[in-house]
Amino acid sequence: MERHKQRVWPGHPYPLGATWDGSGTNFALFSAYAEGVELCLFDREGKQELERIALPEYTNEVWHGYFPDLGPGQLYGYRVYGPYDPEEGHRFNHHKLLLDPYAKTLSGALEWHDALFGYVVGHDKADLSFDKRDSAPYMPKCQVIDPSFEWHLDRPIARPWHESIIYELHVRGFTIRHPDVAEEARGTFRGLADKKVVGYLKELGVTAIELQPVHAFLHDRYLVESELRNYWGYNPIGFFALHPEYLGSGCIDEFKAFVRLMHESGIEVIMDVVYNHTAEGSHLGPTLSLRGIDNKSYYYLMGGEARYYNNFTGTGNALELRHPSVLRMVTDSLRYWVNEMGVDGFRFDLATTLARVNGEFDEHASFLDSVAQDPLLSTVKLIAEPWDAGDAGYQLGRFPPGWAEWNDRYRDSVRKFWRGDPGQLPELASRLSGSSDIYDVRGRRPWTSVNFVTAHDGFTLHDLVSYNEKHNEANQEDNQDGHEHNYSWNCGVEGPTDDPEVIHLREQQKRNLLATLMLSQGVPMLLAGDEFGHTQDGNNNAYCQDNEISWLDWTGIDAEGRALLAFVQSLIQLRRQHIVFHRHRFFHGKEIPGTKTKDITWLMPNGEEMDKKNWESETEKCVAVLISGEAGQYHLTEHGEREPDDTFLLILNALAETVEFALPEVEHFSHQAVIIDTAFEGEEGGIVEREVKNPFFAQPRSLALIRYVSEAG
Repeated sequence: MERHKQRVWPGHPYPLGATWDGSGTNFALFSAYAEGVELCLFDREGKQELERIALPEYTNEVWHGYFPDLGPGQLYGYRVYGPYDPEEGHRFNHHKLLLDPYAKTLSGALEWHDALFGYVVGHDKADLSFDKRDSAPYMPKCQVIDPSFEWHLDRPIARPWHESIIYELHVRGFTIRHPDVAEEARGTFRGLADKKVVGYLKELGVTAIELQPVHAFLHDRYLVESELRNYWGYNPIGFFALHPEYLGSGCIDEFKAFVRLMHESGIEVIMDVVYNHTAEGSHLGPTLSLRGIDNKSYYYLMGGEARYYNNFTGTGNALELRHPSVLRMVTDSLRYWVNEMGVDGFRFDLATTLARVNGEFDEHASFLDSVAQDPLLSTVKLIAEPWDAGDAGYQLGRFPPGWAEWNDRYRDSVRKFWRGDPGQLPELASRLSGSSDIYDVRGRRPWTSVNFVTAHDGFTLHDLVSYNEKHNEANQEDNQDGHEHNYSWNCGVEGPTDDPEVIHLREQQKRNLLATLMLSQGVPMLLAGDEFGHTQDGNNNAYCQDNEISWLDWTGIDAEGRALLAFVQSLIQLRRQHIVFHRHRFFHGKEIPGTKTKDITWLMPNGEEMDKKNWESETEKCVAVLISGEAGQYHLTEHGEREPDDTFLLILNALAETVEFALPEVEHFSHQAVIIDTAFEGEEGGIVEREVKNPFFAQPRSLALIRYVSEAG
């Protein structure tokens, strides 16, 4: 290779990454233990390596240099020199081209080859051997970008937490089969920005979309060799770059335009982010970026056995967020997505790993404290998945104030109740009222609980009521993968059926589960496709199914699906109209000052309050809850006036028989009207208000919502 022709100046150690200033580009790379760093420049196709230039300066453990003749579009990578000594934690190998951890765009796709590994694959000494083959031909390349973009009048929506309704979706799967999206835009951010797609989201009524991982990620070698793909994307190789397959144009402006359009439509954008591990895997994984840049600093190595990685995530490695430069990388990434890309919040995958200190969860871990004091990050929506795969990994309720948490106890309780399991009433009551037993401490609010019945991981709603067992044969793991405890019920037949009674019961169970979700305190999260009955054919772990199993089928929505969609739209509208269903204070079961009414009252079918005996009964599967509209919460009328909300009676009957309910009298309310009765579909599946007589007959396995109409109304 010819000696380099590029001019190079000392440059600056900050900011890290490749930064174009309008004239030239500054390159800066952290590595505490490297002995030298070369910048490698490639042609426009990324096929030919044109030059290698040593970064001339090393300041505060950062290698840097300024190139006055390089600008946007330039493809590059790094080669890092240093000791290859896995037993001491060092895995430098300058024969391997490495991705810049701060790269904003990647060009090209990784092609699996043994040359990607720092050691000789198959060697007797395994990773203690050393491979001298060049990995550049098989690697994607980093690209210098021009960050400018016209945001117009875009500003963060900053919707109050308690008003949020989250919709979890997959960028590719949501539009890849959408008939109204241009074929070339399907599966991309441009597809999500299609006016028909945006119109659908607005009509559905959700306030935020939660994107499954969009950071650049890899398709694992074993999946590719099995003709499968890493569909979900929980396998990152960069925390600043978007996954190239989701950018039809190849330009990050596509994402920015998508965010801008979502904001114009009143919809926030939340990213599902994976900062707990990388795609480099275990000690036998490839050398693609951090491992070759500074393995000992970036990864959480085993104490006394630096050759191996702590595996709290079940993926082979974990990032070392106790190291200040690794912590800086993660917080720089978060600020980048807020400041430069306009996102409104984050859901953190396996968040317990991010808060481990010396292997143990610590609510004052450097990452959590760093976010808490950050004037920007502390103001966006932060959602923890409060567990990981390590010892003592389950930390529900233990994240600091300011964080919301995925509440799997809500999921399991609601599933068990509607399945008909005994002894569920006490747990169900806590979950429906905001899980105060978990979260009512230190000024935390009901919105801390992100409630869900289904998510990407597990059964879809349709499959939850159609299968007793998982059916993951398509994953080629002998059906050994995926959750065993799904708390599902097939309503009498496993899988597809033409039996009209079974179909009717399944649709009713869907309505029960969805209505429970939308009428519970906390923040509801709806899985995309559940609103019209998307099925994965019983696969509860479709992480590798980038095909019709996972993709939403917009043209295959049947009559039941259309009716369910109308029901969900009405549910969401009802929730948004009435603050009693999304209070920003916990219930306390106490009388409201100046009245004889409690803020919340749990009732037996005879109209009397639940007593200790009823709560402890294993056979009780029917309960009603009276939610007062006068409990210190106000909503705005259509004229902008503040007034007490309506009072509602929610009746849940998981029994296989009709139950007669004595409706309670409520002060200042003259009569009642049924808003929801899941035993009846209503007109085209929507919610229809009708008069009700006392007593009310709750149908088998049904949910009913009764609104108390004020004497003035």
